[in-house]
Amino acid sequence: MTENDGTVSTSAWTWAFPLAAAVLLVAEHLHLPYMDGMAAKALAIVLLGGAVFAAVHHAEVIAARIGEPMGSVVLAAAVTAIEASLIISIMVSSPDGGAEIARDTVFAAIMIVLNGVVGLCLLTGGIRFYEQGFQTNAASSALGVLGTLATLVLILPNFTLAEEGPIYSVAQLSFVAIVSLALYGLFLFVQTVRHRSYFLDLEQHETGGVKPAGRQVLISAVLLVVALAAVILLAETLSPVIDRAVAGAGLPTAFVGIVIAAVVLMPEGLAATRAARMNKLQTSLNLALGSALASIGLTIPAVAVTSLLIGKSLTLGLEAEEMVLLVLTLFASTLTLATGRTTVLQGGVHMVIFCAFLVIAAIP
Repeated sequence: MTENDGTVSTSAWTWAFPLAAAVLLVAEHLHLPYMDGMAAKALAIVLLGGAVFAAVHHAEVIAARIGEPMGSVVLAAAVTAIEASLIISIMVSSPDGGAEIARDTVFAAIMIVLNGVVGLCLLTGGIRFYEQGFQTNAASSALGVLGTLATLVLILPNFTLAEEGPIYSVAQLSFVAIVSLALYGLFLFVQTVRHRSYFLDLEQHETGGVKPAGRQVLISAVLLVVALAAVILLAETLSPVIDRAVAGAGLPTAFVGIVIAAVVLMPEGLAATRAARMNKLQTSLNLALGSALASIGLTIPAVAVTSLLIGKSLTLGLEAEEMVLLVLTLFASTLTLATGRTTVLQGGVHMVIFCAFLVIAAIP
């Protein structure tokens, strides 16, 4: 909420959760009593979720200051930093090296975003407004980059004929990491500089509402760093708990990636759905597609460098049924984003694919 003087009224929880998480981490570091019990782990889970939402809130304050589409970029970067930290912490702490966690999380993020988030946005927006419009130039640009990166990262490793399985060699992994980062950087240049107008809502004007004051943005920037640091350190503490919970429920180990992606993408998914209900579908697509792109373009290079430094390989190639779902998702997304107009029908199609993904992922 913005006051007349440009100051954003900050709720107490947006700073309380990051600070409480920091206090808990200090207590665990000092090995204070009761820090190893179930109550402490439950508190850590609550604080982790609160810190994620707080991080996205402060990213939104910064985004409101700098405007679209840079606002969506800031949100995507914040979410991706959280995702990469969770993946790397599990890779480092897992006894088997967590070779498949990056693949499972990135694939889950793509399925959640392109089917769950986009489907929900199209459904809620279609129910309320019957039909919504967006700029096809932006959607096709993002989808083209996303399809290319998804193929290079998740499908091509199955056809490199490596003896160890669907794993890139050091040279191949280095190449994929570099081109992923380069292509994502090129997309950001197009989105924020060269063709910025493509990514604005059809009826959006540059003279928007009151922007947050500079002091408030500075406070949010500091709290954003604190929240992200808390998430990274809490994730390292809780990664064994997540593994045991998934195993105890009888779910495949790949479900850990779905849990990570769901937790990380929940705040951004809510923001995208809220924008769709305000008839700002372009903003919804910027948030959704931007987070999926960042999940590959930033996360994969980060985990690739980590794997090379710690000497542990990455299993990136998808299973056969997962490749089918990915191809179906990209095909359906191409049809959905081709016309510049959407209805509830497209939303229903994507939600069906999302449900199919959950069913297949949950059945061993």
